[in-house]
Formats: sequence, C-alpha cells, structure tokens
Amino acid sequence: MATTTHKTKWDATRLPDLSGRTAVVTGANSGIGFAAADALAGAGAHVVFAVRDLERGRAAAARVAGGTEVRRLDLADLASVREFAAGWQGPLDLLVNNAGVMMVPQQRTKDGFEMQFGTNHLGHFALTNLLLPHVTGRVVTVSSGAHRWGGAVIRFDDLDFATRYHAQGAYAQSKLANLLFTLELQRRLTEAGTPVRALAAHPGWAATNLQSHTANPVLRVGMTVGNRFLAQNDRAGALPTLYAATQDLPGASYVGPDGLGEMRGAPTLVGRSAAAGDPETARRLWTVSEELTGVAFPLTAGVRTGA
Repeated sequence: MATTTHKTKWDATRLPDLSGRTAVVTGANSGIGFAAADALAGAGAHVVFAVRDLERGRAAAARVAGGTEVRRLDLADLASVREFAAGWQGPLDLLVNNAGVMMVPQQRTKDGFEMQFGTNHLGHFALTNLLLPHVTGRVVTVSSGAHRWGGAVIRFDDLDFATRYHAQGAYAQSKLANLLFTLELQRRLTEAGTPVRALAAHPGWAATNLQSHTANPVLRVGMTVGNRFLAQNDRAGALPTLYAATQDLPGASYVGPDGLGEMRGAPTLVGRSAAAGDPETARRLWTVSEELTGVAFPLTAGVRTGA
C-alpha cells in the first residue's frame, strides 16, 4: 500500500497501481460502493461486486473498465453470507464493507434481527470473520457521522428497538457498531500477529439513492433537497473509503472528509464519539455478535492469513 507525502488534496487519481490485487466491495452496484469499485478496477484491481441483485450488479459491472465479476450476497440473510464466503478461494487483498440500509421502516432480516443492525453490522461482522482466513491486506468498513446522533449507544438490552422503534436511532446504533467492530477487529488482528489492518471510513454527505428509503417522508424530502444543494457526489463520497483502503494508515483509523462538519472535502483522519472509542463496549459487542451470528474470530496467534 502507498504512503501519501504530497501536500495537495488527495483524490482517486493518486491511487497506487493495484494490478494483481483482488477486492470485494459489498453493495457495489450503486452509490459510493460503485464509485469505489470503479476506481479500484481502474487502478488495476480485480473487483468482485458482492450484491443482492445479480441483474443490477451485472449492469453496474458492465460500466466499469477493468477486471470485475459479480457474486450474490444478501447481508440480511446469514445463509447467503455463509454461501458467499464458502465459495471464496484464494487470497483476498481488500474487503470493503460498504453496503447498508438507512433509516428504513421497521422490518426484520431473514434471521429476525432489526434490519439496520442486522444488515449494516451483523451481516458484515459474519462476512468479515468468514473471509478473514483469506484476507491479506485490509478490511475497510463504511460507517457514518450518524454514529454521533443523539449520543448514540449500543442498546444491549434492546438491540432490535423492539420496545419502541426509531428509524434514526436504529441507524445511528448500526453505524456506531461499525466503528466498534473495527476497533475490536484491529485489536484481535494485532493479537493474532497478522499484518492485516482494519480501518473505517465515512463519506460525509454524499448524494446517493441510500436516502430514498428513509422511513420519515418529511426527512426524505429534506434529504433530497440537501442532496441537490449541499452534498458532494458519490465519487467524492467514495474517496475516504479509497484512502483507507490504499494509504499507509494505522489500524483502527477512521477516515472522512476534511471540510466543515466533515460533510464534504478531501479524505483525512477524523475523530469519533467517545462511545465509538470504548474498548470495553467493543469487546462486549463482539461477544454478542458472535452469539447472534454463530460466527467467531477465526485466527489465533501466529496464524498467517491469505490461505
């Protein structure tokens, strides 16, 4: 991976040569996932579009100039996650945990979890651990500035918001979980003695179709207006992910835009809430996630990845 030494703003034109590398990008058929996949393929990587809808995935991959393939993955169905991972062979240089749902009406995954926590966190938790024996480089998980909303915490006594569902609160919890997952994953990787790094990124305010599924119609209209006048485009929104994926950064780093309120701008290291940096909460969430998914950390000290 490359080290940035220039003082100019970093963008996708400064991606290193990724020839011979393989990357998996979840949710690569649209938005910042597609923009990241397109840029990685343009830099020479072989990019696997891990998508729920194969037809849409193939249509997206056809727009990319570079080596791609499309595989089905439904993060809201642990059986699909296991099937995807079981079919993987050979090394995996980069796993980008990008796919997600945002502020959707109350609903459940196929395994009975609240949709946002189940998809955004538990699906990626299971996928990462199942693929980890193959990973040789980076795991980058896309979080959000929403992890700070309302002083978000992990509601261990009601992870599914069953008592009273709140779409924004459930989304904030899932994005907080992404950061805690990255923190504990890096601790475990370090303990196992592997050079693999776990990092997180957030896109700022990027104009994508993610907001179109928001449950609150008033908020949906407001976000549509914001997308038009305040947001950056999906390619700019993908830059923190690409920066985290390719630059020489410490494990557990968090990358976001450098502009006002981290809403837009060039990628840089950014801060996180106190809750997102709590190692005890990260360990507890990991234990609960293992129990809910039936998937555990696969590495032990001295075991090298990339099999």
